[in-house]
Amino acid sequence: MTLKPSRFDPADHLSSQEDIAAYLADIAQDNNPALLASALGDVARARNMSQLARDSGLTRAGLARALAADGNPSFATIAKVAKALGLQVCFVPIQH
Repeated sequence: MTLKPSRFDPADHLSSQEDIAAYLADIAQDNNPALLASALGDVARARNMSQLARDSGLTRAGLARALAADGNPSFATIAKVAKALGLQVCFVPIQH
């Protein structure tokens, strides 16, 4: 019997506001901008990319490009997406 692994997509598991906030908070701890952009892309897919684009005042294509794995969104884009998701960007001291 051959097992065929399925592709894991975090977007399939981000169903609540709390799930999304916890996911992004965990990703943000890595201080990796590319990873954060990719995670925001996961959230955008979970929440409907087109609706999120409208809510953030961005085009769907521009949002998808910015939040792609190789995207490089500006901080303004990240802030707009966070606000459209009902979240805020905050900074906390690094735990040593």
